[in-house]
Amino acid sequence: MEKIVILDFGSQYTQVIARRIRECQVFSEIRPFSTKAGSLKDPGLKGIILSGGPASVYSPKAPHPDPAIFDLGAPILGICYGMQLMAYHLGGKVARGTRREYGHGSLRVTTPGKLFAGLPRQLAIWNSHGDKLIRPPKGFRPIAHSENSEYAAIENPSRHFLGLQFHPEVHHTPRGKEILQNFVHGICGCGKSWTMGSFIDRTCEDIRRQVGGDKVVLGLSGGVDSSVAAALIHKAIGNQLTCVFVNNGLLRKNEADGVRQLFQRNFRMKLICADATESFLGLLKNVTDPEKKRKIIGAEFIRVFERATAKLKGSHKFLAQGTLYPDVIESVPIGNNPAALIKSHHNVGGLPKDMKFKLVEPLRQLFKDEVRKVGEKLGLPREIVWRQPFPGPGLAVRCLGPITPEKLRILRDADWVVIDEMKKSDWYYKVWQSFAVLLPVKSVGVMGDERTYDFTIAVRVVESQDAMTADWVRLPGDLLARMSSRIINEVKGVNRVVYDITSKPPGTIEWE
Repeated sequence: MEKIVILDFGSQYTQVIARRIRECQVFSEIRPFSTKAGSLKDPGLKGIILSGGPASVYSPKAPHPDPAIFDLGAPILGICYGMQLMAYHLGGKVARGTRREYGHGSLRVTTPGKLFAGLPRQLAIWNSHGDKLIRPPKGFRPIAHSENSEYAAIENPSRHFLGLQFHPEVHHTPRGKEILQNFVHGICGCGKSWTMGSFIDRTCEDIRRQVGGDKVVLGLSGGVDSSVAAALIHKAIGNQLTCVFVNNGLLRKNEADGVRQLFQRNFRMKLICADATESFLGLLKNVTDPEKKRKIIGAEFIRVFERATAKLKGSHKFLAQGTLYPDVIESVPIGNNPAALIKSHHNVGGLPKDMKFKLVEPLRQLFKDEVRKVGEKLGLPREIVWRQPFPGPGLAVRCLGPITPEKLRILRDADWVVIDEMKKSDWYYKVWQSFAVLLPVKSVGVMGDERTYDFTIAVRVVESQDAMTADWVRLPGDLLARMSSRIINEVKGVNRVVYDITSKPPGTIEWE
């Protein structure tokens, strides 16, 4: 199978590069920066991309590749730090720039060649670097420059080595995808053989190889990720999979019954329903710190799994999760990856060290929109495939401060109104997420002739492509008015509604 290998030097955009390559219908594989060249020798290897990264090539602790990768004979594209590394290892010179380049910039293409074929001579680009190339290696020539970089793009045409000082993979470089298409198709000679269908086939093979004759248990929430993971694993190993639906007391209104009915109707899978509301809420009593909430929920979730599967016949050695890339990149400790640790528990964080299961994560390399495509290909119903994301810790991250049954009741009822109004107005499937947050704030109000002192609900509606960034949605005023009116009139304990107009960054999508 044709593939492009991406060596990861710690860029937060490494998986975005992989996604862009997959959008070109070419299989991409991410490897650690320290990967030995010998392990890359494969008839299917068509090209190598060196990712960006936060280090300086001259730093004592800077990550460097195996120099032998430059002798493999495959085309290589270095992006930002990757370009500087290639130049450094091949005899060029990199130095701290007199001006740093961050954010929007302009690129002037002087020699289009194959990399910029079909593109205009002036391109909008996105920069993120302090160092820059000041002397290219022997055999390289400049093919584009920016305001601050004489060598913003270079190439060695005889060896098919190319370097870009900017980031073509991000949305802020509007024609960046075309640059990557030119690399994988025009320079590496790749066809268009990788599709969601081929991903499903390959992943099923991987699952069967990993699991063998053992059995897998999966936490089924009814959300997109766990549902697609369940369908994919079931396709691979059939009755070796047992799904466990855990009611942790932090689900949305009527969700426990809805999930049970939905999967009994649409799937023929082994399904165990475990009601652990009492244990979860007991452990969360008086806990206010969001990270502690996440860790408690993650640990107890595994304990419930162990209790639920203890009496199962046969060997259940594997735990399956619907982990996606945004879960991974935001949960990686700083010591292993320069991407900052934003949350300790989506799916991948907070797991106890004494966990008895080995992990199966078939969606780990995918973004949400790609997962939806897999779900559609597997024939899952629309109400599952296009359901909005719901956090692993459930309403715990939307109920700020201490969690109580009464506060959860208020939040569930308010959230149900938000979702109901979004669906009635046809906005639900147009946005990434829409939900209510219960604030630990009470304010004075007047309802009828009586003074009230009740809670505040924040409504959060965002648009996004992959949850890495998000912007608040400019909903029609009359829709917001209906939400507010219904929440205050229908949800006992609320007398004020506010609308969150914070993007990500600086905020996160969830409040905790």
